[in-house]
Amino acid sequence: MSLARTWAISLVGIEGVAVEVEADLSDQLPDFRIIGLADRALGESSQRVRNACANSDVPLPSRRLTVNLSPASLPKHGSGFDLAIAVAALATQLPISPDALLRTAHIGELGLDGRLRPVPGILPAVMAAARAGLETVVVPRASEDEASLVPGIAVVGATSLGDVLSRHGIDARLPEAEPVETSTDPGSLEDTLDLSDVVGQDDAVSALLVAAAGGHHVLMTGPPGAGKTMLARRLPGILPPLDDESALAAASVRSLSGHAVTHLSRVPPFEAPHHSASAAALVGGGTRAPRPGAIVRASEGVLFLDEAAEFATTVLDALRQPLESGQITVHRAGYTASFPARFQLVLATNPCPCGNRGLRDAVCECPSQAIRRYQNRLSGPLLDRVDIELTLLRVGRVPEARGVLDSDRARALVVEARDRAARRLSNTPWRRNADVPGTWLRSGAGALPPGVRAPLDGALARGSLTLRGYDRVLRVAWTLADLEGEQMPTPEHIGRALFLKRGITS
Repeated sequence: MSLARTWAISLVGIEGVAVEVEADLSDQLPDFRIIGLADRALGESSQRVRNACANSDVPLPSRRLTVNLSPASLPKHGSGFDLAIAVAALATQLPISPDALLRTAHIGELGLDGRLRPVPGILPAVMAAARAGLETVVVPRASEDEASLVPGIAVVGATSLGDVLSRHGIDARLPEAEPVETSTDPGSLEDTLDLSDVVGQDDAVSALLVAAAGGHHVLMTGPPGAGKTMLARRLPGILPPLDDESALAAASVRSLSGHAVTHLSRVPPFEAPHHSASAAALVGGGTRAPRPGAIVRASEGVLFLDEAAEFATTVLDALRQPLESGQITVHRAGYTASFPARFQLVLATNPCPCGNRGLRDAVCECPSQAIRRYQNRLSGPLLDRVDIELTLLRVGRVPEARGVLDSDRARALVVEARDRAARRLSNTPWRRNADVPGTWLRSGAGALPPGVRAPLDGALARGSLTLRGYDRVLRVAWTLADLEGEQMPTPEHIGRALFLKRGITS
């Protein structure tokens, strides 16, 4: 036949769209054209496909071959269309079952010798193929384990174009070279970090437990050596394990970032970008294809900004919208892509540029103006979105190692508190205290009696809190009540939440 069709997947952000690959062979001057809003990497596919077919002993015919990628209005990018284009093009002259092609998505980049190379985003692409109702997906052998994580679709791992054609009943040559492999998933390093390693910071550990139980954002201020980084890196280990949906979402982001995924990790991700990172590195983007930034890679987990005051102000302010909405939309001239950004923010900063301010045996020589400028890099609107603000001091003595809270016990307490919150919020769209809107807490079903809110109302009247800060104190108070198994917060819980917010006393 002169017309053949199969399927490929186009990724826009983390979402995949099924793209019909149509190949038409006509009796005109020899040519190979790809139409359908392809980028440069995809436009070069014609040469890769031609050489791969020739080196697999199934050369393309010397006639005009037109490949259309439909829908034509959808921008398409990357080399992952190579295999689908090659199979559709060859099906115009080879006896390949049209029904089999229309039930199958082909994903992978072709080498000139016909070998299949893995491409980023295999996991979200296979998920999109399953949602589109396709029965089978063909992927490079190196990506077979990753693709097999998606239920409801048959996965075929192939080493070369010849391997794919042989599965369609065509006799083709297999390359003599070894199949292209990819690096294995390094796994999470957080499994080896235990909360019991933190000594002498009991108040900070208790606050970290509250943050984990409610999903609250944290700011830690203290001199170098106070344990800020140590605490932050142990937060993922006390968070509840990811459920299937969250684990797949986190794995999809890792796949889209180019990391191999061989299993579904249940440990929440942890991202710690350097303070020299740009806003684009944090948010994501790209000139031709959207790539996830640090806040997207931290989705369902923890984003840790060490030396937060050293970040550019524009970079920090880029966090404000994702903190409220839980997603980030990247707008570029050629595309608009949305990514998940449901992360828990942990900021760590020194009290002054030299870090010695307030230390007993050290001298701070920072001018007062430099200290104010340093502290003002964390803008008021950003701090207003932080639920817990801690001031840490260096440990002055080594305490006795008795009754130390380890990560397993802390995680159990966090899971119990979150279960209580989920049961209380069962008739609402929310499951964590950090996600509950302020209107529901102030005047909805979650409103507290005036006597309980009295300390908080007083702080608001004095101007110590904004209304957003008021809502965040209420959320922390509910988390404190959940940790202690109480039905609702008491004035004591409100007072502790105020102190955790900004050291405000009632």
